[in-house]
Amino acid sequence: KPQGQITGVRYAGERNLLHFTSDENSGGYWDVVWNFPGSGHPRGMIDMLDSTDFRVVSASEEQVELSFRSTYDPSRLNSVRLTVDKRLVMLRGSSGFYCYAVLEHAGSWPALNITEARLAFKLNTARFTYMAVSDEIQRYMPRAADRDAPRGMPLAYKEAVLLLNPAEPQFKGEVDDKYQYSLDNKDNAVHGWIAGAPGPAVGFWVVTPSNEFKTGGPLKRELTSHVGPTSLTMFMGTHYVGNDIVAKIKEGEHWKKVMGPVFIYLNSNPERGNFHTLWEDAKAQAEAEASKWPYTFPESPDFHKAGQRGSVTGRLLVRDRFVSGKDMPARRAYVGLAAPGQPGSWAIESKVVTSSGRGRRRHAAASPSATSGQGCTTSTPGCPGPSATICTRLP
Repeated sequence: KPQGQITGVRYAGERNLLHFTSDENSGGYWDVVWNFPGSGHPRGMIDMLDSTDFRVVSASEEQVELSFRSTYDPSRLNSVRLTVDKRLVMLRGSSGFYCYAVLEHAGSWPALNITEARLAFKLNTARFTYMAVSDEIQRYMPRAADRDAPRGMPLAYKEAVLLLNPAEPQFKGEVDDKYQYSLDNKDNAVHGWIAGAPGPAVGFWVVTPSNEFKTGGPLKRELTSHVGPTSLTMFMGTHYVGNDIVAKIKEGEHWKKVMGPVFIYLNSNPERGNFHTLWEDAKAQAEAEASKWPYTFPESPDFHKAGQRGSVTGRLLVRDRFVSGKDMPARRAYVGLAAPGQPGSWAIESKVVTSSGRGRRRHAAASPSATSGQGCTTSTPGCPGPSATICTRLP
């Protein structure tokens, strides 16, 4: 069954950078939290978006793109009311891979509410011990097992755990809480983990080249990486906002949105303790990815290239006669486009997408390599550093 779950990533001599088991929520995977009016599940149901159809979208010397697709099955109880096309892409000469998904609700389907949509990676627990989400927030991290009793004790809510007897004494007395590592979307360009000794230092980074596919705007705060080791991309979520930002799709409403692409960047350094170099390199890669937006290589017609998009130009000036007699350029200001609505409604908008014809839509991504019979996509030579191999469940 072509579920589309990423079972392994090989890089720099490491057989698998991911932690993969028989559990659904291991390796690399997409999921959504959803419900529907009258479902009796106010907190939502989790769907792992397991695919039923597999297709090689493109396979050339320059890029490879794979599609894992599933669709709503009304005969199955609590089948998520979406068609989901998960894409996995590699580009020649690129040290990593791209992920994106196209979610669609047909006009003939019943209503649903989407509380959360994300891409998650569970990393090798024996190798990744150092986490970085910003210049100021990076450190060695406790193990997931340190959160479990009797080593840890839950506090007022389950995410916050007091470490009583962690495997590494340096963490004793700390409170571990994934919300300590959340960031505003505007600051969340790259985050991830570094594996140190034994072996060379290896970085696994989630790079977000644009926030146009995320809900809530630049000031929306969301999760990044946390103890697991886990790295997330939160495309939709209610954290720090609540139900006002839930995407409520009505019965008979056609809706489509592309989430991503995000870039999973891999780097390495033979100096086992030199983590700073890997972090600086990851930041530089994030800037490079942002400069390429919108990407030119996505195969999905739902991803709009630059020539299919409009543009708005202008200047934002501030007039303050107590400071200057002239209008002054606004610094550190954000200017955005939003659907018509009440002032501030852009901050809870979760459904708007770019328009195309009568419908309204959004974005996508693509990549290179040769696909083996075992279901592995291996990058072509020429990468800056070791090549990467991605393994996923195929038919």
